[in-house]
Amino acid sequence: MKNSSLLNIKPCITHHLFSLVILLLVAGLMASCASSRSGSVYSRDQARQSQTVLSGVVSGIRPVLIEGTKTPLGTVAGGALGGVAGSAVGGGVGRDLAVVAGAIAGGIAGSAAEEGITRRQGLEITVDLDNGTTIAVVQEADENFAVGERVSVLKAADGTARVRH
Repeated sequence: MKNSSLLNIKPCITHHLFSLVILLLVAGLMASCASSRSGSVYSRDQARQSQTVLSGVVSGIRPVLIEGTKTPLGTVAGGALGGVAGSAVGGGVGRDLAVVAGAIAGGIAGSAAEEGITRRQGLEITVDLDNGTTIAVVQEADENFAVGERVSVLKAADGTARVRH
């Protein structure tokens, strides 16, 4: 009896270890897929594109939260992991129901996890431009700005902008 129960434990441990490795890989992929909203990071598409440079003075700074990405990756990965976890429960019809319930719950959890992992702290930086207009730019809070500081605002043709020292 003891030998047969040990044989059943080993595949279960291997199965859970495999699921943990998959979960860690998916979390890493979701984090790497997050696009940056930093004032110092440019995408490949933004390289070699001209931008208008405006000058001004920071008139306000407000901390904000930049929501994370919401792609099918988190839902699909969470659903797959939930389905795998559900397949370890019981047998027969109960097992089938557990797989479906695990996939649904995993999909919901995966979507929420992706959004949470890729969420960033940001700043809403209000700048009084030298031309008399006032604009606000939201970007990641990876640089420090101070009210009264002179800054440059780089404005792209697509309407995106960033503030830099």
